[in-house]
Amino acid sequence: MNVDISADNGLTNAKNNIKTVPIIVSFLIAGFIGLFSETALNMALNSLITDFGIHETTVQWLTTGYLLTLGILVPVSGLILQWFSTRQLFITSLIFSIIGTFIAAIAPTFTVLMIARVVQAVGTALLLPLMFNTILVLIPPQNRGKIMGLMGLVISFAPAVGPTISGLILKWLTWHWIFWISLPLLIVAIVYGSFFMQNVTTPTKPKIDIFSILLSTIGFGGIVYGFSSAGEGGGWGSLEVIISLVAGVLGLFLFITRQLTMKQPIMNLKVFKYPMFVIGLILIVIVMMVMLSSMILLPLYLQTVLALSTFTAGLLLLPGGLMNGLLSPLMGGLFDKFGPKWLVIPGFVLVLATLFGFSTIDLETSKGFIIGLLIVLMIGVSMIMMPAQTNGLNQLPPELYPHGTAVMNTLQQVAGAIGTAIAISLLSSGSNDYLSNPVDAANPLNPLLAFTEGLHRSFTFAIVVAVIGLVIAFFVKRVKIEHN
Repeated sequence: MNVDISADNGLTNAKNNIKTVPIIVSFLIAGFIGLFSETALNMALNSLITDFGIHETTVQWLTTGYLLTLGILVPVSGLILQWFSTRQLFITSLIFSIIGTFIAAIAPTFTVLMIARVVQAVGTALLLPLMFNTILVLIPPQNRGKIMGLMGLVISFAPAVGPTISGLILKWLTWHWIFWISLPLLIVAIVYGSFFMQNVTTPTKPKIDIFSILLSTIGFGGIVYGFSSAGEGGGWGSLEVIISLVAGVLGLFLFITRQLTMKQPIMNLKVFKYPMFVIGLILIVIVMMVMLSSMILLPLYLQTVLALSTFTAGLLLLPGGLMNGLLSPLMGGLFDKFGPKWLVIPGFVLVLATLFGFSTIDLETSKGFIIGLLIVLMIGVSMIMMPAQTNGLNQLPPELYPHGTAVMNTLQQVAGAIGTAIAISLLSSGSNDYLSNPVDAANPLNPLLAFTEGLHRSFTFAIVVAVIGLVIAFFVKRVKIEHN
């Protein structure tokens, strides 16, 4: 991969004697390894169920706990970014990732592995907002597309190859080796960053409001946990889910109310006064819901209906993820040149076309058709995500950068939990409705036919969401930069 980062592109901050290239490379390395381990463990869930003698609902806590930690920490990342230097946060995030990965590699019990995943999530929750905020501070607005595209490559490529590589590892080794292989790479990342990471902001250390942090934890944590629990089989009628969602909504309402009345809020909601930020945020939330719901439905379809192994299913999903990652830098360059509208509108058209295709799949659908649709879907996603995000953040004044990145990263986590939960619940309800009144009760294929019926219902919901996104995309305008 050739990375064109030069002084001519405005990527060197001579005034502050900051060497931008090594800083960007440090984030690329750390981000790739961190996000790889985030998805790699998904392929090992069956092995973990067998090794630890636990139930499927228990093993899902490895994902729920990870998302819950992100949902709690990311909302306060705007405050964290103002209290500590870039170098301190970068090294701290990698220390958490290294400790979590090591604990996971030697984990003798499920409880220990669960703790390790939470520690890993702390590292990710610190790294991602720091990465985006650093780009906003270092890179001039007219050149951010390319660099955000490079970050998009990492963010898309690492999770895409995670399941495939871990599937290969599990074919020959135990699940522990997913972490043993990640560990030395994380050590390389922290050593490299220790030499080259520089401080690009000056900590202002605003007042810490403990009550706001508590309300944020209850609000965002409750919503993420509630939707995650519903999506993992708890069902919307579960008392646990209802209590979590009610507590989350109430906590979020009180959190927002408090932020609007504080002189120094921990999450400055003034970002919502900027229309292109709001539109970009909505588009990102929509595309995250569509993408993550698709990425949980398709593996289930490949393994349940087409009866493929986890490794084969991972290989079939790989080209789409690779396409998304590889196109991100290209879309960044096109964004810098043409602006967002002529990317996000065609992007949503492609997303809609593929969702219509997915809504027709059945027992006879070929693997090639699935691969083709997924590739086109990911091309569409790459045309939406980075342009919408970069254009929205570009409209914010520099003092709101930490808060803008905190809001975007937080709502991405919430959108992922919501999209996944709705997709799974629609899949379940569609399957149950079919089985309650099958066309031919004696047909041995009824369970598979019921599954595809549920699948169609889930993708129909995704189509509705994508249509809303397409309509909103027509209101996107290129931001006129009035600040440096």
